[in-house]
Amino acid sequence: MSSDLIESLISGLPLPVFLVSGDERIVHMSPAAQEMFGRALTGRHYIGVLRQPAILDCIEETLRLNQMRRSRYLTTEHGADATYEVISSPVRAPDGEGALVTLLDVSEREKAGQIRRDFVANVSHELKTPLTALLGFIETLKGAAREDAAVRARFLDIMEREAGRMNRLVSDLLSLSRVESEERMRPSERVDIVALVHAAALTLRSVAQDAGVALEIDTPDAPMEVQGDSDQLVQVLTNLVENGIKYGGAGGRVRIIVTHSPRELAFRGPAVRIDVVDYGEGFDPVHIPRLTERFYRVDSHRSREMGGTGLGLAIVKHIVNRHRGRFRIASEKGQGSRFSVMLPLA
Repeated sequence: MSSDLIESLISGLPLPVFLVSGDERIVHMSPAAQEMFGRALTGRHYIGVLRQPAILDCIEETLRLNQMRRSRYLTTEHGADATYEVISSPVRAPDGEGALVTLLDVSEREKAGQIRRDFVANVSHELKTPLTALLGFIETLKGAAREDAAVRARFLDIMEREAGRMNRLVSDLLSLSRVESEERMRPSERVDIVALVHAAALTLRSVAQDAGVALEIDTPDAPMEVQGDSDQLVQVLTNLVENGIKYGGAGGRVRIIVTHSPRELAFRGPAVRIDVVDYGEGFDPVHIPRLTERFYRVDSHRSREMGGTGLGLAIVKHIVNRHRGRFRIASEKGQGSRFSVMLPLA
């Protein structure tokens, strides 16, 4: 195969690829490889160009043993960590045996793997605490507290609370899994947001009253229809309002505001906006970018005490994404919080 044809093939590859000849010099580099390591490097010794032990070892072993080798190359691109799988394959170069080196970007795969590991660790941690409590109380009830009616009643109340916490966690995990599996399937039915807000508020009003919080509704009189899944949108409203009651209840009221935007910049067209506003303590805006992560909490102890699972806002985010909407959070300490959902009307 001619050198010109080899150069043409390598130049046409969208991946970082370069060919090292038998005399250990770089023969050709793809545009992506030139962008990563520099231009005008053809003809130079690969050790002086690459300077990355993971890549150098692969090439050295391929040239010496005439065998394929793999390794990992960690770098930083645009301020973010990137991981590449390095594959060095023996090939016949123009001047003898050489090595064709390919770098595959596996950053997203690595990130997904880390997310899975973190998810399993978080679920295990969330379940371990109530399970440990239940096992401890059961052991006590079978022993020293067997005949103590007062202690037995108190322990059973705690066990009921911990079992309820596990049940809520499992329910939210199932809900999150279902929402994620449907995220790419856009809903086909038409639903009236105004009617959904009033229906959700009717269900949640008793919860608000028990917490000493006034639930206020401000909606247009006319229906506002969007393309959506009514059950999931009610779930969004329920999660946001319950959060407002739990964590913003100190302000004494939670408002649900529905407005019409003739032209929303996010959609370049008309939209409906749902704001759930509380007037409680609020929180530091530094937490906002991470609030929709699974199990992330501003105040872990307080959230668990109130029965929170740390999954509510993650579920909201995925439902809003499925509806091609936008989800925004704003808060300041001492100023309350505002959770906004924007849905396209078109």
